[in-house]
Amino acid sequence: MGRNPALLFRQLIANRSKLCCSAYRLPYLPSNSPQFSNSIATSSAPITFTSFPLSKTSHFSSLPSPPCRFLSTSSGSSNIVMINTEEGFKSAFKKVQDESVPAIFYFTAVWCGPCRLISPIIGQLSEQYPHVTTYKIDIDEKDLGKTLSELNITSVPTFQFFQNGKKAAEVIGADAQLLKSTMEKLYE
Repeated sequence: MGRNPALLFRQLIANRSKLCCSAYRLPYLPSNSPQFSNSIATSSAPITFTSFPLSKTSHFSSLPSPPCRFLSTSSGSSNIVMINTEEGFKSAFKKVQDESVPAIFYFTAVWCGPCRLISPIIGQLSEQYPHVTTYKIDIDEKDLGKTLSELNITSVPTFQFFQNGKKAAEVIGADAQLLKSTMEKLYE
């Protein structure tokens, strides 16, 4: 029995909040990493794609709108610092360690869906905790590959929380509730 594409799409839209709890794995990991498998499942049957005609009536008009704003920024001042180079990262990292300032290193990528979903939450938390600097690092920037492997960044989004010059916690994935509770525990 074939599946109705409209129902599949509706289920996908209804469950989109579950994407927030996922994390994308990065492809540059060594093959001996215990968390990942480099094997690709193959099938003896060829993969075929089928297109379905669209009806004139929309089946999705009753779907709820997303609870968060995508790719939005606040108009107020921000304590989020973008890092685009390895030199910038090393400078920020040294400052956090030497001056023992509270900070978060937020590893992200523009292609990462969960990263885009958690971005407004990061903006809200940065306003709620103005004494904590968030360093946002795009993993696709050149010259950061060595640094990422040294820090064992294997997924995005990854958040590393620093307090008193040392890493105090790490959150992997776009889990807004865990992010908020970690911030409360460390920085209030």
